[in-house]
Amino acid sequence: MTELDGRLRAVCDLNVSGVREMAGRHEYDGLIQDLSPAGVRAGLAALGQGPLPEDPYDAAHLQIFEQAARVQFAELELHRRSPMEHVGNLDLATYDREYAPEAERNAAKQAHLARWPEAVDNAIASLDLLSAPVATALLGAVRGLAAGVPRDAKESVREAAFRAHARLVEHVEKAARSGDPDASLGAEGLARLMSAAEGLPVDLGRLAERSDAERDRLMDRLTESCAALGFADRKPLEVARELVRQHPGPEGVIEAATIGTERAIDFTRERDLVPYHDGECLVGIAPESRRWGMAMMSWSAPGEPDGPSWYHVTPPDLSWPPGDVEEWLEVFSETTLPAINVHEVAPGHFSHGRALRHAPSDVRRTLMSLSFAEGWAHYAEELCVEEGFAPEDPRFEIGVWLEALIRVTRLACAIGVHSGAMTVEEGARRFAADTHIVGPAALSEAARATFDPTYGRYTWGKLEILDLRDRARTAWGSDFGLKRFHTAMFDLGSPPLGLLDHALQPRPGDRRPAP
Repeated sequence: MTELDGRLRAVCDLNVSGVREMAGRHEYDGLIQDLSPAGVRAGLAALGQGPLPEDPYDAAHLQIFEQAARVQFAELELHRRSPMEHVGNLDLATYDREYAPEAERNAAKQAHLARWPEAVDNAIASLDLLSAPVATALLGAVRGLAAGVPRDAKESVREAAFRAHARLVEHVEKAARSGDPDASLGAEGLARLMSAAEGLPVDLGRLAERSDAERDRLMDRLTESCAALGFADRKPLEVARELVRQHPGPEGVIEAATIGTERAIDFTRERDLVPYHDGECLVGIAPESRRWGMAMMSWSAPGEPDGPSWYHVTPPDLSWPPGDVEEWLEVFSETTLPAINVHEVAPGHFSHGRALRHAPSDVRRTLMSLSFAEGWAHYAEELCVEEGFAPEDPRFEIGVWLEALIRVTRLACAIGVHSGAMTVEEGARRFAADTHIVGPAALSEAARATFDPTYGRYTWGKLEILDLRDRARTAWGSDFGLKRFHTAMFDLGSPPLGLLDHALQPRPGDRRPAP
């Protein structure tokens, strides 16, 4: 692992948990980010110092991340509005990943835990603009941090950590009771956040129109796929709600995901859809500290020695109420799990992670646009429909359209909630009308908009990639090929959406395999 350039390091210092986890920059192991008011000011002052990279693309990529940090921390002050950054700062789950010998990772975890009191002091000092909706939505995540405290830690360190954690929980509980009832960033704030993060001007009105048009397209595709399954005379969402009830039992979830993972990897290799088909992807239950997530990719990060990536799939806890167990299992239905496998593994996140290890600079291996990363994995689902994955089973297509409808509704709700055009309750009704999820699940999805205002990134990223693909077909003509197109994007790492056009520009040293 190379030492980071000082200018790049300054950006990483404002995203410690993210670059430690996603980029594998383990010089940050055992450390916390100083999210106190003074610490944030110092971090911002360090941005932009020193020369830019010589490569023009890398320079632009780095400058976008510098500006994004300024908008996040200086303009919108999200560290004062939400516990999200602070939860990530305290999270110990990253040390459960097998990127280094266990003893080394445990030592880092113990050092990190010992700094919990400092991190909590900083969080409480900063979280003075915490709204009631955000506090309520994230209270469970804040409380759940305690489950990650290692049992073998020194008793005095454990006790100090638990006392600090209790103070943070109390602070968030107070905000949930009496905080500002309005969690909105405002239309201008949301547009600034999205624009800065991706280096791309955002017109929320135009993006909302694209969202509605994409919703309509997806509903048409869902209708067609349901008809192909023999349900032309029924409402497609009613059919979907019945289909997701067909799922393995808790004991069969891992096996189903394992079989599906092998099939997705084999298909991606056979079609040669991505530049790299190396690496090992294992499937298993997530470590205890990560079982809040149903399915997630934990890849062998670009800054780490190569090792297995893990597709973590979490069956429900059988001690839960039966209704909760059933709702959890519906995610792993025979209709939706294949689409999730493609998204998380191949040609989705796992394939992207393999390419990141080959990206030609520290900037590209370290600074990752989540809108591109999630947009790519979401694009990969529909790409597999286009390429004929599981042609014998229309349920695969149905699963892709169902997942896409959830994601496009997230985009609509994020814009609606933060522009003041939609309440959370109205967002929940939109989820119930436009997706197969209803009730508490729909309300939970809508509430996520309050603390994750850019969670429409899946659809936004996918649409930008599809637009770029159209331009590539025009620019390259008969030389266009999917692998060439995908490789050109992956050569940029996980590029901000505003820099995607660089994939169409030949540059010295870039790989351009034959189509």
